[in-house]
Amino acid sequence: MFKLRDRSLIALRNGKLGCCTAHSVIPIVESVIETQFRQTSLNLHNREEESSKFHFLQRLNPKFYISALVNCRNLTQVRQVHAQASVHGMLENIIVANKLVYFYSYYRALDDAYGLFDGMCVRDSVSWSVMVGGFAKVGDYMNCFGTFRELIRCGARPDNYTLPFVIRACRDLKNLQMGRLIHHIVYKFGLDLDHFVCAALVDMYVKCREIEDARFLFDKMRERDLVTWTVMIGGYAECGKANESLVAMVTVVFACAKLGAMHKARIIDDYIQRKKFQLDVILGTAMIDMYAKCGCVESAREIFDRMEEKNVISWSAMIAAYGYHGQGRKALDLFPMMLSSGMLPDKITLASLLYACSHAGLVEEGLRFFSSMWEDYSVGPDVKHYTCVVDLLGRAGRLDEALKLIKSMTIEKDEGLWGAFLGACRTHKDSQNPGHYVLLSNIYANAGRWEDIEKPPGWTWIEVDNKSHQFSVGDTTHPRSKEIYEMLKSLSNKLELVGYVPDTNFVLHDVDEELKIGILYTHSEKLAIAFGLIATPEHTPIRIIKNLRVCGDCHTFCKLVSEIAGRVIIVRDANRFHHFKEGACSCGDYW
Repeated sequence: MFKLRDRSLIALRNGKLGCCTAHSVIPIVESVIETQFRQTSLNLHNREEESSKFHFLQRLNPKFYISALVNCRNLTQVRQVHAQASVHGMLENIIVANKLVYFYSYYRALDDAYGLFDGMCVRDSVSWSVMVGGFAKVGDYMNCFGTFRELIRCGARPDNYTLPFVIRACRDLKNLQMGRLIHHIVYKFGLDLDHFVCAALVDMYVKCREIEDARFLFDKMRERDLVTWTVMIGGYAECGKANESLVAMVTVVFACAKLGAMHKARIIDDYIQRKKFQLDVILGTAMIDMYAKCGCVESAREIFDRMEEKNVISWSAMIAAYGYHGQGRKALDLFPMMLSSGMLPDKITLASLLYACSHAGLVEEGLRFFSSMWEDYSVGPDVKHYTCVVDLLGRAGRLDEALKLIKSMTIEKDEGLWGAFLGACRTHKDSQNPGHYVLLSNIYANAGRWEDIEKPPGWTWIEVDNKSHQFSVGDTTHPRSKEIYEMLKSLSNKLELVGYVPDTNFVLHDVDEELKIGILYTHSEKLAIAFGLIATPEHTPIRIIKNLRVCGDCHTFCKLVSEIAGRVIIVRDANRFHHFKEGACSCGDYW
């Protein structure tokens, strides 16, 4: 603010300085203010016009309505979005129309859903599946069948979303005649091998007590998930075919053991208890193996103790479980109990005992068992027993004794035996098992013979939220890859503070030291563990599976991470299990 005086002032006119009185300045100022006011008003008007235009264009974008529907919390809000879409002519957009039909069905407003569906000029497979599924979900089976019949009559092609809804309607009504008719339609459209359609048909036939038809389809399925197995097993049980039900159950248990998925193991165990399956020697032994290979030897022992009857295979399975979990003493403690029960060991039992001794560093005990095999139990040693003893001596650094034993053998040597010896040679420094390739690779690498190395790729799996995630070295394909590498960097910084130094002897590439450290940094098990730390609740165990033998550097990494992160880390590699807790491993660094 300035004060106008009567005296003349310097004023700017047409870019030139000049003198004028206060009275002559006032009209100039008023003119400037009026011009600025008009410009401001015009700007506001333009902004309002642009805003209005933006909102209008926004309402012509299908994403606007889809987002609005997703945010709806009740049927009234869905109807409001429907009204807006109608006013702006967006019902002609099939994506918007399908979403409206879906949300009407979701809120069980089937009259609104069908009214909109019936008025659609164009329908796609999503339109039909949403409408058929909507009727099925509320139990309106007549309209479900009627809409499906309309789909067929108008020449549309049913897909693997629509058909399962109709098949489940047949199942719920136990309408076998309609079910067979739908099955014919499945064949007609070439969907007889589709996983979802086949699973629904198996379920339908089981509920209609047509167990042979269900089994025929079940056997043709390329992939069978846990749900389908459960349906088939339950079907056998309901139809009074206990033996078939038991065989199927055992098959599922063995499949879960191979997969190593703890979550699925718990589901299977709960199902067995809920359905009151008898824990006989076959099913019980399979469950011991399942829990042991899923990383929980405690649960395996619980199953073992629950079994009323045990045979030599049951005892051997429990001894083996303790062995590859590094609990050799518990394996040895179990053996006298086996003998006390009147059960004599066989080749498998003694191989399991020798393996347990080897992986727990119980050298003298293992040698004593080996020397008394024939004399005490009338069991002659085969190549597996020799391999365990070579491994036992090799791990203890008694390489000369191991080589002497190999030379004294009268039976044929295999790659497993040489793999055990080569591993011992490297530690103290033509195979079918990938782990042996790695051992041989290390020896060639240390000798500088890089051209002879042909190492299979390493993979690590981790199960999170019932989904398996797979990692390879340097993997960047995971959706949360950025977070994984940030966690890995954070871990590396913390590990350096406690003295961790990468051991580049475990990098089988002829590259310089800096690149070797970079490769070690992104080993697949490290990526899986980093993901486990960000994707699982605190203080819960992290379980991973590695297709090769875990390398020494990753073994050290796991020990240190278990301490600084306060997590138990369970690693199943090609040879055994490692339980890392508070900076130590169950193998005692003897693997």
